[in-house]
Amino acid sequence: MNIPAAQAWRILEAAERICSADVVSDAIVRLAQEISAEMRDGCPVVLGVMRGSVFFSGQLLPLLRFPLEFDYLDVTRYGGATAGGAITWKVTPGTPVAGRAVLVLDDILDEGHTLAAIRDHVLHAGAQQVLTAVLADKDIGREKPIRADFVGITVPNRYVFGCGMDVRGAWRNLPEIYAMKEEG
Repeated sequence: MNIPAAQAWRILEAAERICSADVVSDAIVRLAQEISAEMRDGCPVVLGVMRGSVFFSGQLLPLLRFPLEFDYLDVTRYGGATAGGAITWKVTPGTPVAGRAVLVLDDILDEGHTLAAIRDHVLHAGAQQVLTAVLADKDIGREKPIRADFVGITVPNRYVFGCGMDVRGAWRNLPEIYAMKEEG
């Protein structure tokens, strides 16, 4: 969705910064160490979930200390909306995953439906193991259909953006995480 620049700036100016760039960077370094310790003896397929994982993947991949193959997939429940809908598959991975360990990278674990569907799809394609890493895990106050194996930051149950997460298509490029102004 193409948001006018003036509207994007108003959203950012009204938003609350909930996570600084330093905290995000420290979390990614910690995740790289945890993932490297777990996966160092293999050569997994690492799948970035487009578009949200671009920021996270770009920061994390140079810090991983093991051989890997990188590919991506494009699946969404949001489109241009701020609430999740039906899962839409746009691109499936081109790299065969049968018999392989797979690490899925995503920006946020919100309600968990998208990541659970991705895990199930990759397992159905024959992956030997599927691990998941998310930059942010939203504390929604209820059980999710999947828990990420590696979590960088826990964020409150608000609409958040920055670090790969967008608001109406904008602000994925921010090095911090912001929460939309709460109505009320």
